[in-house]
Amino acid sequence: MKTAGIYIHIPFCKSKCIYCDFYSVTGQNERIEYFVNALIHEIEICSNKITDWTFDTIFIGGGTPSLFNAHQVEKIIEALNNRYDLSSIIEFTIEANPGEAPKEKLKDFYSLGINRLSIGVQSFQSSLLQFLSRIHSKEDVFKTFQSARDAGFENINCDLIYNIPEQSLDDWLDDLNTLAIINPEHISAYSLTVEQDTKLFALVQNKTVKMPADELHQQFNAITYSTLQKNNYAQYEISNYSKPNRECLHNLHYWKNNFYLGFGPSAHSYDGKRRWNNFSDLEEYITLLENGKSPVETFDEITEIEKINEIIGFGLRMTKGFEISRIPLHLKTQFQKQLRQAKIKFPKMIIEKNNRIKLTQEGMNFADAIAVEMTLV
Repeated sequence: MKTAGIYIHIPFCKSKCIYCDFYSVTGQNERIEYFVNALIHEIEICSNKITDWTFDTIFIGGGTPSLFNAHQVEKIIEALNNRYDLSSIIEFTIEANPGEAPKEKLKDFYSLGINRLSIGVQSFQSSLLQFLSRIHSKEDVFKTFQSARDAGFENINCDLIYNIPEQSLDDWLDDLNTLAIINPEHISAYSLTVEQDTKLFALVQNKTVKMPADELHQQFNAITYSTLQKNNYAQYEISNYSKPNRECLHNLHYWKNNFYLGFGPSAHSYDGKRRWNNFSDLEEYITLLENGKSPVETFDEITEIEKINEIIGFGLRMTKGFEISRIPLHLKTQFQKQLRQAKIKFPKMIIEKNNRIKLTQEGMNFADAIAVEMTLV
């Protein structure tokens, strides 16, 4: 049996953050019920014949899923339960924004079997929150976190962002130490990246905003690693740290190139042979499903080379790396050639041991570049 995850994309937000390139809409809460009905219909008509997958994770992301009420979330869960065997679910995550998830709602979510909460903290610095167009305060973070604990959540992730314009290393250290005090089980520490079709991209393009110098990136990384390590968080992926046995099992499906099903506008799915994605448009998504049509926009067949390159690229993001045995025998010669070249270009950053390839701590700073060097053609 193949372990797999289910992802549900909720596209509704109160406001759009300047850096976010995930599909979302604002000011359309009156469409939520129509969306829920369409989503349930998509789950019901999913034509994939899945007989040998064991689903062990569900992740409801967005957008801002915590804008939904418990009844709407319950309807989605019921639809999934009617279509798939959910008896093996170990980890069930829902995302929430500080200040947008009151205690009673979190209690309701927890009562539905959701056992992991992911809170979009991003920063504790008011000026940086304002720059990122976040609408919560530092106090909202503390309140939402405590509400989650009171609701019963014993597995909480908090997201933080570094490499923000005007963010000092001291700001970042303060954010890390503040978060460590409230003691979530998992911390995702992401570098701010400039994605196309975002407001941040336009601001950088017209030189209204200047991103931090490249050399600061490694300093941010070093502070992150040392500070979180001191507070008993182990790094297991470039941007992710956890307490023992609290790694995000759902995200590990992606990094290990496992299978997953996605529902909702813009959601992606993967079955080992092909990848497909839904239309990134709320109205088109709803209309297609109301007319009994599939919301899938594209299907892409994954070649053997593409699959191996994904195993390499995703594998190098994890501190455990990837197994060399996953490289097919007829591609081993080419792989060893690429590996030798990568070791020459990035000396003492690549570890080959016990049938695994992984990166040193310094190598993690160059994971993307090393992956490119090891790419098979």
